[in-house]
Amino acid sequence: MTGRAAIAFLLWSLAPPLAYAQSTLTAVDRTAAFQAAGFKLVGKQWKSCDDPGSMSYTPGQIDSARDLNGDGLPEAVISEGSTACFGMTGTGFALVSKQADGKWKRITSETGIPTFLATKGTGGWPDIEVGGPGFCFPVLRWNGKQYVPNRRQYEGKPCR
Repeated sequence: MTGRAAIAFLLWSLAPPLAYAQSTLTAVDRTAAFQAAGFKLVGKQWKSCDDPGSMSYTPGQIDSARDLNGDGLPEAVISEGSTACFGMTGTGFALVSKQADGKWKRITSETGIPTFLATKGTGGWPDIEVGGPGFCFPVLRWNGKQYVPNRRQYEGKPCR
């Protein structure tokens, strides 16, 4: 990994402790967010992938919880680590959003490390660069119904 992906991974790995990110949501919201993302509580760990017990496995965690689209309701980024499940990238994420009725909904999930960009799609949703190994990363844009491929970039510049 080099360039922007390495920086994103470094920032992700140096993120505040799990307890800080999860403390911004109530226990009920944390549970609902994990469930909306497709995770199941196994013992004391939230899991979505069927990792065979590899050394690279890290259980689900809420990396951040904040209002991404300006609607006054929180979104949560939930990640899980496993090379068995996510290949060389080693991590996957789900973006979930609290709805006006109080329920949580999965917005998207991908293999890779999300970087939320200043550019926006429909409804104020930020574009998401999905980083990982390599030099040219997909950028997804919200079209009002789902995140779809919009462009590819490396260090903010178009690439193929």
